[in-house]
Amino acid sequence: MIHYKLYLKNPQSHYIYVDLTIDELNDTIVELKLPSWRPGRYELGNFSKNIKKLEVFDENENTLGYLKTDKDSWRIETNGSKKIKVTYSYHTSEINAGNCFADENQLYVNPVHLCMYIPNRMNEEHVLELAVPDNYKIASSLNRSGTRLSAENFDELADSPVIASAGLKSEFYVASGVKFWLHFMGECKPDITKFKDDFSRFTQTQLSFWGDIPVKEYHFLFQVLPYKYYHGVEHLKSTVIAIGPGYALNKGKTYEDVLGVSCHELFHTWNIKCIRPMEMLPYDFSKENYARTGFVYEGFTTYYGDLLLLTSGVFTVNQYFETLEERLTKHFHNYGRFNLSVAHSSFDTWLDGYVPGAPYRKTSIYDEGNLVAFMLDVQIMKHTNNTKGLKNVCRELYEQFGKKKIGYTERDIVQLCEKAAGVSLSFFFDKYVYGTEDFSTPLQECFSYLGIEMVQSPSVQVSESVYGFKTVDHGNNRKVSLIAPYSSAWKSGLSIGDEVYSVNGYTLKNDFNEWMNYFKHEEIELTVSSNQQLKQIKLIKASQQTSCFDTFKLKQTNEVSTAFSAWLELNA
Repeated sequence: MIHYKLYLKNPQSHYIYVDLTIDELNDTIVELKLPSWRPGRYELGNFSKNIKKLEVFDENENTLGYLKTDKDSWRIETNGSKKIKVTYSYHTSEINAGNCFADENQLYVNPVHLCMYIPNRMNEEHVLELAVPDNYKIASSLNRSGTRLSAENFDELADSPVIASAGLKSEFYVASGVKFWLHFMGECKPDITKFKDDFSRFTQTQLSFWGDIPVKEYHFLFQVLPYKYYHGVEHLKSTVIAIGPGYALNKGKTYEDVLGVSCHELFHTWNIKCIRPMEMLPYDFSKENYARTGFVYEGFTTYYGDLLLLTSGVFTVNQYFETLEERLTKHFHNYGRFNLSVAHSSFDTWLDGYVPGAPYRKTSIYDEGNLVAFMLDVQIMKHTNNTKGLKNVCRELYEQFGKKKIGYTERDIVQLCEKAAGVSLSFFFDKYVYGTEDFSTPLQECFSYLGIEMVQSPSVQVSESVYGFKTVDHGNNRKVSLIAPYSSAWKSGLSIGDEVYSVNGYTLKNDFNEWMNYFKHEEIELTVSSNQQLKQIKLIKASQQTSCFDTFKLKQTNEVSTAFSAWLELNA
């Protein structure tokens, strides 16, 4: 048995202390490793950078020697000991959905961050003991007896977040005989009746979509923050969702975000936690797990995380269209789509998948993957007279791969889509998954088939529609966040990261767009700070008007079409 005891000494230091006990030793050398990444975020995390003062003791409290052999591996000399204790502390001061956090109010742990493992003993029972105050409540999918939580193996431990706090609030609802828990940590007053009603509806739709669920119980763990935030991480039996602000939890965009991320993360219970690409079955925690199928495990999930809110009746058509409009905007405003395909961008998430990175370099497995899933769904419908869709592919993946614990290949995805459609789809995958062909035409065709009109209009912001650059707030000023290649701004010498101080000599007071609109029929000169140097940038108007950052609006053309109704019915 591998046993971890977690405790705090000074909560405000944000250090979590770990006593790792390993018994039944027969080897003179023990190799310990800490995961270098966490499933759900396909980039190296290098968690060992947070470890302080590792020490090793035998059963008589004698110090044992060790050698660090790489960035997250340690080799311990047991000197014949049958039992050793490894102690260290782990620093964490940021709350998000995939991290750890400790303060005077809670102990929040994603074990994949701070629990070391022994490579040749990963299949043994792993026990987590929490040394917390008696009034603390504990939320986790792990089997629990008091403050002792147990996992069948290290994979289950690594995949099972824990929140312990006196302030934890918990409720549950039941769908198809399965208990689904709602745990809230942080300042909030959740409308439990509303939560249960909406969550029950999209949960039941997902259960009907897949046919069953591979777990006996499921936990939604909400880290509710006092400021605007949005992040979720999937696990087989649970999800952690960091969301804020807490005062807006029950209303407006914040509540829609809660629904969207929750439906998305639940879908992952099947798609990536159960159904996995060959490259991630099993997970190798020691290095990158490269795969080109991010358009499946994140793209399909993003598509259905939104769509199933519509088919379950939680979202209206207009609410769903708004989410899809956001995906369209992100896609068409990303000029990296002409450089790196969604499949190859999936491979490269391990380089820079979660930051903007080099401009115009890559696409998003979430946004482009969502649109790929939508187009595949409609393509299959068109070729089967609306009798089949992408849902058939997902169900087949679950039956043939997920339930049998076999990893799928890229070729399997193509073949399953072609099997559902009854025709070759190699042209589609070559152009839009592995290639960088423009999505405009196939998207228009798919929307038209469903009786949806995609209205494309120039941005109302002059900087975007006339000059081809986007900005974000930066105090009273604006910072250039993106420049369309070969646009007027590009040719004028403006750079991404430049801070705009004035427009035609007028300093900004959070009114950049207003001044740009005021001078839209005149020459415009910007005062910018570029690498701490003040520059005057005269914006060059294009001789021919081309809008670089259009807006997108979806609406149904006439009455609800037969294909639209079939689309909803197929995905219910």
